[in-house]
Amino acid sequence: MKNKRILISSGSIFEKEIGYSRAVVDGDFVFVSGTTGYNYKDMTISNNIVHQTEQCLQNIEQALKQAGAGMEHIVKVLYIVPEAAEFKLCWPVLKKYLGEIKPAATMISCGLADPAMKIEIEVTAKIK
Repeated sequence: MKNKRILISSGSIFEKEIGYSRAVVDGDFVFVSGTTGYNYKDMTISNNIVHQTEQCLQNIEQALKQAGAGMEHIVKVLYIVPEAAEFKLCWPVLKKYLGEIKPAATMISCGLADPAMKIEIEVTAKIK
């Protein structure tokens, strides 16, 4: 029997305009797209990287919930930050959400699609 693929949307204007899903469930895996610190309810974003990190993780948590998963299912995380020196500011928030889970992780520094974005986080979770 073939695995059913499930597409999950957050309602973000980016998903609609660019043409992607916030997350895709395929078999036992949930692939969450790179998620930024936008509050998708009103499409606002803080100018503070710590606040953006908190919002990123709340957005990811919501996508995982829609997929029937939780933060404890995360096995891999990718952090992308334009200013590498600012990443350390995010550590307390990252530890709050992921400190007990301890997923495999990578951080890269490069430009993001909008200068207002100070961090983007992508995760992979395994449900079973």
